[in-house]
Amino acid sequence: MRKKDKIVVIKQIATIIGEYLNFYLVDVAMLNASITSSLRRECNKQGIKLVVVKNTLLKRAWERMEEDFSILDAALKGNTAIMFSNSANRPARLIKTFSEGMGVLKLKAAYVQEEFYLGSENLDLLVSVKSKDELVGDVITLLQSSAKKIVLTLDFGRQTIHRILKTFLKKKEMAREDFGL
Repeated sequence: MRKKDKIVVIKQIATIIGEYLNFYLVDVAMLNASITSSLRRECNKQGIKLVVVKNTLLKRAWERMEEDFSILDAALKGNTAIMFSNSANRPARLIKTFSEGMGVLKLKAAYVQEEFYLGSENLDLLVSVKSKDELVGDVITLLQSSAKKIVLTLDFGRQTIHRILKTFLKKKEMAREDFGL
């Protein structure tokens, strides 16, 4: 590859890294053409951008970034692909599916929610990381649940007061009848 082409590729990689909140480095050495096509289709369905890169070009792209990604340099051996996503756990789930089902993908490292994860032993942890949308949904559910409890408590109190007043009025009417009023 000519130097001009390398510079263009480095700029493109740096731009893509800046566009996404999370990325995963995966070992793609075991992929054949059929599995690669299947992986690309699944990535497209899930909004994941899959890019196969040369390790040296990726290192150079990191050097252009404000964030220090040098901790990930140790993971850059062999064939590497990057899975970019704005979802924190979607790529991890996909890697897990392809690694369990076919044994062809291996997590090398990840940059998820501004944290670094090195090694495939972090895959299960990354699968369980909740995305921003999931966390917002959890908070909304908690707030709704609290609001429902308050409404139910107020409604129960209203019903109790209603029963007390009803009983009081019945007793008052019975007392009037007893005294002929």
